Amino acid sequence: MLVKTFGSAVYGIEAITITIEINVTEGLHTFVVGLVDSAVRESIQRVESAIKSNGYFMPRTKLVINLAPAGIRKSGPAFDLPIALGVLAASGQLTDPALLGEYLIMGELGLDGSILAINGVLPIAVQARKENFKGLIIPRHNAGEAAIVRGLPVFSFGHIRELIAFFKDPRSREAARPPAPSSYSDPSPLDPSYPDPACPGLDFSDVKGQDSIKRALEITAAGGHNAILIGPPGAGKTMLAKRLPTILPPLGFSEALETTKIHSVAGKLAANSRLITQPPFRSPHHTLSPGALVGGGGIPQPGEISLAHNGVLFLDELPEFSRNALEVMRQPMEDRKVTISRTRISVDFPAGFILLASMNPCPCGYHNHPQRECVCLPGQVQKYLSRISGPLLDRIDLQVEVAPASYSELSHEGTSESSACIRERVIAARALQKGRYAAYAGIAGQPVHYNAQIGNRLLREVCRIDDAGERLLRGAMDKLQLSARAYERILKVARTIADLAVCDLIRPEHLAEAIQYRSLDRAGWSR
Repeated sequence: MLVKTFGSAVYGIEAITITIEINVTEGLHTFVVGLVDSAVRESIQRVESAIKSNGYFMPRTKLVINLAPAGIRKSGPAFDLPIALGVLAASGQLTDPALLGEYLIMGELGLDGSILAINGVLPIAVQARKENFKGLIIPRHNAGEAAIVRGLPVFSFGHIRELIAFFKDPRSREAARPPAPSSYSDPSPLDPSYPDPACPGLDFSDVKGQDSIKRALEITAAGGHNAILIGPPGAGKTMLAKRLPTILPPLGFSEALETTKIHSVAGKLAANSRLITQPPFRSPHHTLSPGALVGGGGIPQPGEISLAHNGVLFLDELPEFSRNALEVMRQPMEDRKVTISRTRISVDFPAGFILLASMNPCPCGYHNHPQRECVCLPGQVQKYLSRISGPLLDRIDLQVEVAPASYSELSHEGTSESSACIRERVIAARALQKGRYAAYAGIAGQPVHYNAQIGNRLLREVCRIDDAGERLLRGAMDKLQLSARAYERILKVARTIADLAVCDLIRPEHLAEAIQYRSLDRAGWSR
């Protein structure tokens, strides 16, 4: 008897529906075909144990299991559940085999029949909604994630006995209820959850002093700029960096959906997680490999730069990362996506993140320190800085020196400005940019959401400066011997500073502030 069930395979952050055909005929042996990996072939052992453990039998005739289309590689244990139900139906142990084809079914089986969690449920649910399946059947662990999709009944189970009972009487089971509507409004078939707090327990009001660095991070957040903090040990670089997400605007609906998809595919969502509404913050250790940073694997998985999409990627002690790992970021930083190619497949992962890095100015950490003397040998400072390539520094807009806070600042009893106050200004500046670039959509050639994404053509339109600004910028380029690559970065940062000041024109004071954020471009800085 031939029975069809339906599952799904995830590639990148999108899903493809897979037809699972199970045929029980006369003969011997079991065959699993359709370009499957070893995890799918092993599923027959898990399926047999789960079926027998619950009082059913495994057919001892010829059993052929085909996963179509055969040209797409299938991997992982998530096909256990549709295969098990197909085997039961094809062997006559389920009375209505046609009912299976109305649902998209995915789940891993334990040997006792328990249904275990899987990755990538959100893109699978979106695809099931597009193809008008009657419902989605998944592990109970993944119910909250799938319930984001509006208009798709989600049926979650913890054991195969429950699922068999469901198919004997589908009315005995209610679909998982979607989360209650929030302040989001969107015409798409997805329902966002309640927003989570960004970085609970962290706030800029906890930081004593360092007002100039807080200002630099406010500019970073408002314009989506990349930034690097350079200073001695203990100056507060890491503490400040970890608070950057607290001043970023909450994610829009499409951003939240895309971010949640990435984390779902990577298996980073907790049980019954829902939509990610706050910008992610990723801080990998400096020993990570290039593949862990950009993604990879036989079936490509997202790396740290994709997990930081729409959020912040913080690289602490930047020169300690391997040169290869840093260099692979250059193209994704420009294209805002990473393409991973394998022999049979090529997938794209989004990679639109703010790069925030920190580093000591030299091996001992005290180059240019106001009180302590640097003990590095001649040439060591330049050698240390050369671990970061010029093309990578070219993609960092703000290069900020962090000086240690003074005793009077540390002992001050008053409170600093809170993250909520700073975030209000950032949100207002982002709103100005959104309106501006909507009007320039034809010139930009591609979507532009904030100032860091401005291309050369659009730069001339939105970053105009007056004669006084021209003289100031020309004098700074000559006197400080700034590199040519600093010119565009200064204009973009100045545009953001003007937006924070709610000013249409870039004034000389905006340029002056932007120029001071190019520390590493200054001639003689490392000597």
